[in-house]
Amino acid sequence: MQGMMKQMKKMQKEMTQAQKALNEQEFTGTASDDAVVVKFSGDKQMRDIVIKPEAIDPDDPDMLQDLIIMAVNAALKNVDQETERKMGKYTRGIPGM
Repeated sequence: MQGMMKQMKKMQKEMTQAQKALNEQEFTGTASDDAVVVKFSGDKQMRDIVIKPEAIDPDDPDMLQDLIIMAVNAALKNVDQETERKMGKYTRGIPGM
């Protein structure tokens, strides 16, 4: 029983370190030939957004909105994929995870 507790504590420490490293990682999402580029941290906090001037059309604000949405969704998808890759080994087989 004590060996199992040590193993659980070791796994918890590894998981915490993996999560910290993931949160410090930077993820990029782009749209339409880099007209919009966003950067997120692993904990899904937007860190930067770059919008090229040619993406700003005062007569078509919906286009810019769509580009931002595309870039943000791409970055968040990258975060989710990397989170699953790094953290999935800790949660596989646990009900509700």
